[in-house]
Amino acid sequence: MTGLLTRLGLRRREVALRRARAGDAEALARLHAQSFRVGWDAAEFERLLANRLSRCLVATDGPSGAPVGFILLSGVAPETEILSVAVASARRGEGIARRLVEAAFGTLAAEGFTTVFLEVEEGNVSALHLYARTGFREIGRRKGYYHKADGEAVAALTMRRDIA
Repeated sequence: MTGLLTRLGLRRREVALRRARAGDAEALARLHAQSFRVGWDAAEFERLLANRLSRCLVATDGPSGAPVGFILLSGVAPETEILSVAVASARRGEGIARRLVEAAFGTLAAEGFTTVFLEVEEGNVSALHLYARTGFREIGRRKGYYHKADGEAVAALTMRRDIA
């Protein structure tokens, strides 16, 4: 059955990881818009990708396929911060975000980074699950930092993971 699905083009290709390129900005903006209430535009991604302090890994649909996820970080060794993690809505639940986070740890450790920080909305259950599974722990809380579509104020949780 698996072979038939592949021949019909219904089976998803294995995800490949690579560093982001300047030409990825539009695709990253689309992925971000699928994942967050306030998306970043392509110009913002172009700026972030051009910044020498940024690192971005992209998950693609096969080795030469379209981007289906990314992790974007920024920092100066020995510390960095995850700015965003996003996965295409149709590809969620496949472990892509986890692969991106874990691959980023390896790259960062090789570059001399020892600590990764992030902030996440308190009610973002899937993100909190991802970060718990990848070893982050809560170190702080900013009350009322985020606002839901209905205006309700929600805390931002600050999290940390040592990687070396």
